[in-house]
Parts: sequence; structure tokens; C-alpha cells
Amino acid sequence: MLLFVATVSRLGCLTGPAAEASNVAGNALVYIGTYTGEKSKGIYVSRFDVATGKMTPPELAAEAVSPSFLAVHPNRRFLYAVNEIAGFKGKPGGGVSAFAIDAATGKLTLLNEQGSGGGGPCHVVVDKAGKNVLVANYGGGSVAALPIKEGGRLDEAAAFIQHTGSSVDPRRQKEPHAHSINLDAANRFAFAADLGLDKVLVYRFDAVKGTLTPNDPPFVKVASGAGPRHFAFHPQGRFAYVINEMRCTVTAFSYDSQRGELKELQTLPTLPEGQSVQPNFSTAEVQVHPSGRFLYGSNRGYDSIVAFAIDEKTGKLTYLENQSTRGKTPRNFGIDPKGKYLLAANQSSDTIVVFHIDDKTGRLSPTGGVVEVGMPVCVKFAELP
Repeated sequence: MLLFVATVSRLGCLTGPAAEASNVAGNALVYIGTYTGEKSKGIYVSRFDVATGKMTPPELAAEAVSPSFLAVHPNRRFLYAVNEIAGFKGKPGGGVSAFAIDAATGKLTLLNEQGSGGGGPCHVVVDKAGKNVLVANYGGGSVAALPIKEGGRLDEAAAFIQHTGSSVDPRRQKEPHAHSINLDAANRFAFAADLGLDKVLVYRFDAVKGTLTPNDPPFVKVASGAGPRHFAFHPQGRFAYVINEMRCTVTAFSYDSQRGELKELQTLPTLPEGQSVQPNFSTAEVQVHPSGRFLYGSNRGYDSIVAFAIDEKTGKLTYLENQSTRGKTPRNFGIDPKGKYLLAANQSSDTIVVFHIDDKTGRLSPTGGVVEVGMPVCVKFAELP
């Protein structure tokens, strides 16, 4: 059985046809994460047919306050969401929420909440041992690790690191802005892309203690003014990629897993040849296809998904295409575990659009599948036991 996760907002219960989807062969539950507002109240759920790529109209699955990113525990019993709120329990900063997953119905039950340690939490992962939730605070320019207690509840942060410094853009880079945090396959190193510093900072990670300590070397730089945002490893573990929000580029790195060291291989534009970066253009998500043969990124403003071919020997990229997302402001997107479909969340047009992935060329083609949901933000797939 498959669960498709997207990030969302407030806490309620799941009923109706979508609740039965998990018991239907070939179907997956799709959780759609949103920013809460007039058109959305939280987490929505849809039925996704993994054979045909068709989705049912989303239903409200659970309410929560502006969780803009979500992570699934390795045991598939728990979900964790960041809450982009101005204050948590009377103090400045955001929150992190823990949910229990009902595998039979898809219902999410709130377990507890903890402070994220900084303002504007925007990205969250669960370490591969399932012992900690790591969070990046964009507004606060910091990262933290929160231990997971028995039963999936979150403890207070065991590690907190405040980034310092600035970069060349006086409007967007006068202070740090941690935009994502990721772990390598060995669960030994954590990587925080900081848009405000033009760096990917590297930390040694201890899953048992929940600690983060600066690595040596402590970071890798990207071009000044690039604004690194999201980060993804190649399945082989020898390469990694960061998408740069401000310059609309993607940077490929080689990775030394013993030293936790990244070295730049190349940087390419995410826009077609001849298309300049406009003031309203920026990038958002980056993901490697499960096969390791393709890389995809989202362009906001230009409103497309860029596709690259990956040379699996060198890790270098070759531009393939830009495919319109048939909507406005694509944020996150989800690729199903078998690599057949990509679901693009168009935040400003309130749609999720389904694309088929050609397994030979990596190119995208719209299936005609479109569902409506208010301000979708982040989408993920996860296999249930």
C-alpha cells in the first residue's frame, strides 16, 4: 500500500470514499499540504491510482496551522510537520507537530507539538534511524534536532545551531535563512542549505544523542547571490544537488561520504536557453528520480518543471526540457516511488497537476489529471507497511 503525503494545516478526521482508498488494490492515499486560509483548512486527502495516475477530489483529512513541509517516519506510523506561525506558546518562533497515521483510513491524529527553536520553520526530515526530527528555520536562520520519544511524540530540541553572517544581496541576504536540512545515506552528516549565506553548511550528526556539530570542512559555497534552497542526494550516494532560488540555477556536487565533503562539479540554469531571470522568477524544489537517471526542479514565475539527465558516472547534468505546470507558482512536487508520475503543486492557482514520466527519456507529459485544493505547498509519497 502507498501513502502520498503533501504538507498541510489544523487537525480533524477522515471519512468518506477517500478513507477506503487504502484498502483498494492499486490505490494510494494522497495527502495534500497547504497554507491555511480562506480556501484551505489543513491537510486534504485524495485517492491516487498508481496504475493510471488518476486522483479523486481532495477531502479534508486533518486540520493544522500552516504546516509548509512534512516528513514521514521510517516506520510509516508517524508524520511530522513544521508550522509556519509567528509564535509558539507565547514565544517567538514556529512549531513542529507530530501526528499518528491510521494505516487503514489515512486519518492523522495529533500527538503533540514542540517549538522549532526559530522563526519561519520551512523544512523537516526524520533521520534514517527514526530517532530525531531535524528542522530548518528560514526566518530565524537556524537548525535544530528534536528527539522522537516512544509512541512518536516529540521531545524538546536536543540540538540547536544559530547560523551567522550574510551575503551580497542587501534585501534578501543581510542575515542567514536556513531553507532545508537533509541527511546522507549513512545518517552521519546533515546538510543545511542557507539562502542568506550562499552556503550549504555541513554538520556531523549523532542519531543516538540527537546532536549536530560543525563538520571539517564546515560548508561548501555556491555563487554569490545564488541563494541555495533545497538539496537532494543521488541514490548512489556519490553526488548531491542544490537548487538555487535567487539565480534560478542548480549546482551538482561530488560527495565524499567519509569526510562529509561536497565539491562543486557544475552549475546550470534551470531556465531554457535564451530565457533571462525576471524579477518574479525563483526556484523551489529539487528531486532525483528513483532510477538515479534524472533530476527535476521547479521554477516559480516561469511556472515549469525543469528536467535534466544525470550522468551516473560523473554526476553531471544535461538539460532536457522545461515543462509547464499548467498553473501558477509551483512549489514542491512529488514523484511516486516507482518513478511513473510527478505531481506538481501550483500554490497560486490552487491545483495539483499530474504528469507522466517517460522512463527512457525522463521527459514529462501531462496526463490531464488536475485536482483543486487551496494553496497546495508540499507533496510526498510514502509506502505503508
